[in-house]
Amino acid sequence: MKLHDVKVYPSKVPLAREDQLAWKIAGVATDKVAVPKDTAEMIINRVIDNASVAIAAINRRPVVSARGMALGHPHPKQSERDGATVFGVPAGRRYSPEWAAWANGTAVRELDMHDTFLAADYSHPGDNIPPVLAVAQHMGRSGKDLIRGLATGYEIHIDLVRAICLHEHKIDHIAHLCPASAAGIGTLLGLKQEVIYQAVQQAVHTSFSTRQSRKGEISSWKAYAPAHAGKLAVEAVDRVMRGEGAPSPIYEGEDSVMAWMLSGRTARDKGLPEHVYHVPLPETGEAKRGIMDSYTKEHSAEYQSQALIDLAFRMREKISNWSAVEKIILHTSHHTHYVIGTGANDPQKMDPKASRETLDHSIMYILAVALQDGKWHHVDSYAPKRAQRKDTVELWHKIETREDPAWTKRYHAKDPNELAFGGRLEVIMKDGTKLIDEMAVANAHPLGAKPFAREDYIRKFRILTDGIITTREANRFIEAAQNIASLPAGELHQLNVALPAGTLVESKPGIFG
Repeated sequence: MKLHDVKVYPSKVPLAREDQLAWKIAGVATDKVAVPKDTAEMIINRVIDNASVAIAAINRRPVVSARGMALGHPHPKQSERDGATVFGVPAGRRYSPEWAAWANGTAVRELDMHDTFLAADYSHPGDNIPPVLAVAQHMGRSGKDLIRGLATGYEIHIDLVRAICLHEHKIDHIAHLCPASAAGIGTLLGLKQEVIYQAVQQAVHTSFSTRQSRKGEISSWKAYAPAHAGKLAVEAVDRVMRGEGAPSPIYEGEDSVMAWMLSGRTARDKGLPEHVYHVPLPETGEAKRGIMDSYTKEHSAEYQSQALIDLAFRMREKISNWSAVEKIILHTSHHTHYVIGTGANDPQKMDPKASRETLDHSIMYILAVALQDGKWHHVDSYAPKRAQRKDTVELWHKIETREDPAWTKRYHAKDPNELAFGGRLEVIMKDGTKLIDEMAVANAHPLGAKPFAREDYIRKFRILTDGIITTREANRFIEAAQNIASLPAGELHQLNVALPAGTLVESKPGIFG
């Protein structure tokens, strides 16, 4: 990997495109280096993972609404293109790829249960799969093409997240997703560097939005945001393929995103020296292995709660009377404390009537339920009846979080053996006794007690889709997914998953039908 310095330049100092981050990203996308076997296998795992959480959420209202919008954009049968599939709908029915990416991206994101990568910022790199797959289906590409495109999408997404913090400037993390998806689509289609360069810049320019989508009373937009970024990426690539350009240089310009929305502005406003980001990217001929540093979720909750849920399962065995608990303190990282902990100062995170999206981002609620139940379910653990249970509310309101510099340091560690997303849980009883335990990484993490392997992804798929799709459809999809590399051009519709006739919930009517 090579580190690239990225900073703001005044307009009077023209920056050659070869020195711009977007051009360098496009260079990675056009590098025809082979995809390593383990990377290709992990891509297959994540395709299975995405499908499992998408089908589990298939009839939830935000997914139904997104699907309804997509179904209003059927692909014309007389077109020379193939069209893209929509989760839940039979593969014979095809739709415009940007709308398929929208519907499928929402389904994947709704339950907050697919893969994650945390570094300078947050990310769900599996959000790259819906737009890249939709374009691959529409353009009649092969499984090998898809794998190459997804290797690029994951690599660029993860490399940006390693270096550029968005949340400290209250920018939503989809701002890294959109250019990654555009680059992945560029690799998929074998586009020239100039075209991908312009697409990446358009993607960056159109996808910057605020973090209010993940603050306060969190709404369904949390699921829509990455789907919107995927849709924007498809549209950006389409425009530049037709010869259109983009604002440039989008990262380094005097009025660019870095200058006005990221650390360029912060440095200027505070009278500090110019800020320089150091973005790592693979060198020419270096394999794209970014996906190998990401990790999926065993539990349907914010990733920073994964290890803490497992820790709660372990600690609950030592507590027989919840009313005897005086206080529970979670000592954890800065991110966990300020994003999903009491440091966020969001009263909604303590509200029994809060939305599922809000409860998913309340480690206090999550710990209370995990401690009491000893299990986690993507529906039952968030049910209003469960959230409003009196003894749960009492325990929930006894929980607070505190930032611990040691856990913050481990959160940002460069050494993967030190990197941690957990914390230390201190349960103080009314009689003065204390129970203390800690966990650094979730059981399912690559360094955890039970790292996820192919059989775990398949098991997760079968559990989450049980009772929703037929066993025959489940078996067919799993076989197709495990053989992605062998799927010929025009056969990627096999990666769709359809529900039995009559079981898809229909959306309320809107503008699109």
